[in-house]
Amino acid sequence: MRILSIGEILWDVFDEGEHLGGAPFNFAAHAAQLGHEVYFLSAVGEDERGRRALARVRELGLTDRYISRLPGAPTGTVTVELSSDGQPSFTIHRPAAYDLVDLSGEQLDCLAAARPDWICFGTLHQMHPGARRLTRRVLAAIPSARRFYDVNLRPDSYTPELVRELLDTASVVKLNDGEVTALGELLGLPVASLETFCLANAERFGWQAVCVTRGADGCSLLLDDEYIEAPGLTVDVADTVGAGDAFSAAFLHGLGAGWPPAEIAAFANRVGAFVAGRPGAIPAWTPADL
Repeated sequence: MRILSIGEILWDVFDEGEHLGGAPFNFAAHAAQLGHEVYFLSAVGEDERGRRALARVRELGLTDRYISRLPGAPTGTVTVELSSDGQPSFTIHRPAAYDLVDLSGEQLDCLAAARPDWICFGTLHQMHPGARRLTRRVLAAIPSARRFYDVNLRPDSYTPELVRELLDTASVVKLNDGEVTALGELLGLPVASLETFCLANAERFGWQAVCVTRGADGCSLLLDDEYIEAPGLTVDVADTVGAGDAFSAAFLHGLGAGWPPAEIAAFANRVGAFVAGRPGAIPAWTPADL
């Protein structure tokens, strides 16, 4: 598939060092590892972190053609603290270069000519008005692409109005069980059970599919009115940073391949578990490792 991912690229800063990340970038890198043609739209600063980021992008086999270099804006960073079981908490430092990304008319024409099958986005990046305008512009220029929305709520990085708009824009949605509860409170969506949430909101918003990750308990998936629950895999967790993004890439991989829901869910669970068992958001792996 051809996939366009829009959003933040940043350095996850841990006590022991820095790893390149950002949910849309992690997703893009894992999708490329699965063999897809991926375009990533973002920006870095004209600084040392920006130069290192671009070098890492190329190492991962991604094109940096649509990653702007912006003087006067810092490359994004997030301070990450891990709990004893590897669960992260994030302090996001903004404004950052990725907030200010833009496209020339020529670049937009090139992206439209590539005819991406999917346009993928999350919530955090869309909080910036300029980023939201850019995403609307891209969606309008490539109306044939399906839209994948990873809800991925971060503290102080969403509003009810934005989340509702993005849910309404999406063809396919992925979120975790905690975000199901949050959306129920935020938007008054039905959440009597995960199955109720998936069925009611797929009908309400017109989604083809919705997937809810449940950590060690696996995931729930609704695809074309078929609902299934898939158990998780047991791993020794290094940290869970990037595991959900790897899951998203594997989920989209199976969806694009036309696999049945149970096969998609099992594969996505496996990829997410593999990444959770390795440090950093984008550990090196091949499909054979799975």
